[in-house]
Amino acid sequence: PTCFEQSEDVGGLWRYRDQAEEGRASIYRTVFTNSCKEMMCYPDFPFPDDHPNYMHNTRLQHYICKYAKHFNLLRHIHFKTLVIKVKKCADFSVTGQWEVVTQRDGKEETAVFDAVMVCSGHHVYPNLPINDFPGIQKFKGCYFHSREYKEPEKFRGKKVLVIGLGNSGSDIAVELSTVASQVYLSSRSGSWVMSRVWDSGYPWDMLVITRFQTWLGNILPRALSDWLYVRGMNRSFKHENFGLMPLDRTSRKEPVFNDDLPGRIACGVVVMKPNVKEFRETSVLFQDGTVQDDIDVVVFATGYSYSYPFMEDHSIIKSRDNQVTLYKGIIPPQLEKPTMAVIGLVQSLGPIIPTADLQCRWAVKVFQGQCILPPVSEMMDDIDEKMGKKVKWYGNSTTLQTDYITYMDELASPIGVKPNVLKLLLTDPRLALEIFFGPCTPYQYRLVGPGKWSGARKAILTQWDRTLR
Repeated sequence: PTCFEQSEDVGGLWRYRDQAEEGRASIYRTVFTNSCKEMMCYPDFPFPDDHPNYMHNTRLQHYICKYAKHFNLLRHIHFKTLVIKVKKCADFSVTGQWEVVTQRDGKEETAVFDAVMVCSGHHVYPNLPINDFPGIQKFKGCYFHSREYKEPEKFRGKKVLVIGLGNSGSDIAVELSTVASQVYLSSRSGSWVMSRVWDSGYPWDMLVITRFQTWLGNILPRALSDWLYVRGMNRSFKHENFGLMPLDRTSRKEPVFNDDLPGRIACGVVVMKPNVKEFRETSVLFQDGTVQDDIDVVVFATGYSYSYPFMEDHSIIKSRDNQVTLYKGIIPPQLEKPTMAVIGLVQSLGPIIPTADLQCRWAVKVFQGQCILPPVSEMMDDIDEKMGKKVKWYGNSTTLQTDYITYMDELASPIGVKPNVLKLLLTDPRLALEIFFGPCTPYQYRLVGPGKWSGARKAILTQWDRTLR
């Protein structure tokens, strides 16, 4: 494999820099993980025992470097190399090959590859919907996208409005509330807010992301499942009392992880506001008719749009209504030869590292012809069916959301790496019970089949010990 990397080191999103760089994901100094270490590790490379359950970005970056070194991957990576163009070779319908044009030190090079994996993520191109905010042109304060935000000190004593109740918006509002004179947090549709620390102080995902919970969610009547979901989300505080209640309360859209937001609201240093109706020179009018004067700074935590500027033919990935249309969220279905995979363009309640790992393993089997794809019409039907389910569960067809365990098993089955719980009940009941009732940790997908890891069973049976450490 040959890997082209634009920057000078591995780590992608987790490689913090003091300035946002063009064409690269950007994070603020205090970003911590929302998934705990047992859930988000590479499935054959657990985090060291002494690492905390949730990690600062520098620790995760260090772990990714250690992983690359351990498996001797750096020799395959061409750093400081920008991919300018990816296009089908003239004889693509026969060979399935791609022409890739790269640039390094101002020099361009072209190479031909049998298959291409696009792993550039979806946190690069900021979505700044200025047109949705009338009057922003006459606003005299300063405004910027959250991707430019790095640390709070320069906002000391200011009145700040943060727009967007996602993970970044909540984090930034909480952090600014320690120095700003007042922070307002505006949300269009509300959101469930979860704590990383769940029942009895255990990590939330070790308790929530289990095969048993997924099975229960699938067999219960929708009304009962919704009631239990809302009840679970309201367990530590009643969202409507805090102005956080999602408009569509049963939507399973990704919750926000923030241990401090309810406390900041209770202390009055963060004030929840509805959507902005219009901007004025120094004030803001909200949808509920209230006006907030003397706003100094506006931070747009309005997310990202995904884009692939190096693709010569943009319709390959966005083949319908300019929306991403990918079979299993990975393979563009219309290609004459399935030799392109898009990795990491899904979002689930689960961690991205094991998801991307399994996507890659599945894609490689497709490239090798060991995993045969159905005809285009069947792939399109599968995409449509999933889209219907998405609208039902997450309330939005453009979302990248999917159910973690269902999705992982769907990729694991055809390549022979999904654990067989019933078979294990007979041969290794202790392991079977931990796999079904315990957290669905990544090691489960290295127990059997191609790429199995001899340490997987032990890693599963000792996962709670490492968590307590």
